[in-house]
Amino acid sequence: MDSRRSGRITVDPTRPPLDVPSPVLNQVCEEAIKACGERGEECCGLLVGDDGAPFLEAHPCANDMNKLHRQDPFNHPRDARHAFHMREVDYQRVSREAEKRGLRVTGIYHSHVNADAYFSELDQDFASQPLFPFPDAVHVVSSVTGEPGGPASVVGAGAFRFLREEGRFEGRDVRPAAP
Repeated sequence: MDSRRSGRITVDPTRPPLDVPSPVLNQVCEEAIKACGERGEECCGLLVGDDGAPFLEAHPCANDMNKLHRQDPFNHPRDARHAFHMREVDYQRVSREAEKRGLRVTGIYHSHVNADAYFSELDQDFASQPLFPFPDAVHVVSSVTGEPGGPASVVGAGAFRFLREEGRFEGRDVRPAAP
């Protein structure tokens, strides 16, 4: 659903859900729980697959947002509790290794800490950059609740992709599927 009032893209319950194999979705959720429970931060990573099986693997990547925020808070006003910036060497390595095996990056995942699973204006801007390395990737956003040092749990997830013919992003629920 295109929520133009807030600029956020939310999950459209009338659209069919995106099926992600349970082991891959579990890994994404475990990464979100770990990042939230240990540091109160967003996690991020890449999903790898092919045309027949787009989500075969999840590969965590380091979130460099705290580093960027400390170095330049004016241009990076958010820290890793409220944003992510995937470490470049991580996503390049994952992409290169996938290509060697005849696979490609098919998705990007990140979490929102103590917030819903939506595609923010910042997320949309990031995914719409001309030099964005994975323009056809699906974006999986998980919603995780908790505080550093305490229990954390994933309470929802959405998948967001750009509809070129319509010039907008859409949101769908994420559903665990058999591997």
